[in-house]
Amino acid sequence: MKRIIYPVVLLLLTLLYTSCESYETYGDKKERERDAINLFIAKQGIQVIDEAQFKAQNNTTDISKNQFVRFDRNGVYMQIVRQGCGDKLEENVQVNVLCRFMEKNIMTDSVLIRNDQDAWLTQNGITYNVANFLDKMSVKRTGTTITASFVTGMMLNMHGATVPAGWLVPLNYVYIGRPNPAGDLDDEVSKVRLIVPHSQGTADASGNVYPCYYEITYERAK
Repeated sequence: MKRIIYPVVLLLLTLLYTSCESYETYGDKKERERDAINLFIAKQGIQVIDEAQFKAQNNTTDISKNQFVRFDRNGVYMQIVRQGCGDKLEENVQVNVLCRFMEKNIMTDSVLIRNDQDAWLTQNGITYNVANFLDKMSVKRTGTTITASFVTGMMLNMHGATVPAGWLVPLNYVYIGRPNPAGDLDDEVSKVRLIVPHSQGTADASGNVYPCYYEITYERAK
């Protein structure tokens, strides 16, 4: 009997050890995420500034130095490429905002979805160019708190109606307007670049603990 029991016990212990070795805790996943973000920052030559310097620079980031401000309260990194035309979001007014964007998984260095360049998709026998369709979200600002939901677009189809919290961070700092075709050539919509940790990202990012890099433009709908 002992000759049978010992090999079985040994096998169970081996399986248990292997299981423990391969098991990754939430803490492990967060550490991998931090490592991925730090590696991305190093590879991209990003200069990280704190909120105090950002405020001293009149809430701007120096593009020539590839600056991103890191917000301590949520871990989001933001670069304002263009502050944009128009005005800041009004208080307690529901506004429709159109977005072009690119979403990249930093862990895998792969683009997940985008509508900022030509890309042809076929659905139900119909082929269309995604660049012709901007994502639309309904936004409301109350003080510094901003809430939003996707109304139409690729983010809605891929991730659901909830707008990632990271997408809303720039809306306290950029202008949301519409360029005047007959106006100044510098009259452009706002544009930002973001590094968004999983806790501020989509449901997919949150559930699978991966950070995303975004390039987003914001434009007021008609």
